[in-house]
Amino acid sequence: MYELLIKLVADGTVVLIGLIAMWAFVFLIPHKQKFDAYARILMAGLTAFLVAKLIASIYQPAIERPFELLGQVAGASYLNNPGFPSDHALFAMTLTLAVWFETRRKKLAIFLLLLTLVMCVGRVLALVHTPLDVIGGVLIACTGALWYEWRPLTIRKKKHNDTHSHKTQK
Repeated sequence: MYELLIKLVADGTVVLIGLIAMWAFVFLIPHKQKFDAYARILMAGLTAFLVAKLIASIYQPAIERPFELLGQVAGASYLNNPGFPSDHALFAMTLTLAVWFETRRKKLAIFLLLLTLVMCVGRVLALVHTPLDVIGGVLIACTGALWYEWRPLTIRKKKHNDTHSHKTQK
């Protein structure tokens, strides 16, 4: 029973995070902003993925995963690679950041962050990752968040003009 629970947490939580994020992207982003938001989400995800692969090609703290070192069976699904950084943690955190930056729904973003952390713990308890693997995945996902600060020049100018006009009216 314990093994099944760990497997559900380690593997199933990422599906739940993905479904919630897709719902948020479809229903919480205003229609006029969808194209720009989807472009930023795509670029953030690709950036995080490429940074993760670059770092993984340069740095691998261990050749074997924890279950291999302990001579046990993996408690969750995994790819046949050393495991740093965790792809599950990278994907979940990328979606969590996308939901926060594109919807600004604080409670939803905190809920997704908690699910991401629970999933990361599940991946460690399932012996498919070390804590360093999941921490690396979460931190590398943050590199993609730089795209959320990019806004077209017209939007930045409009915000500046709106702020400036409010100051002059007072």
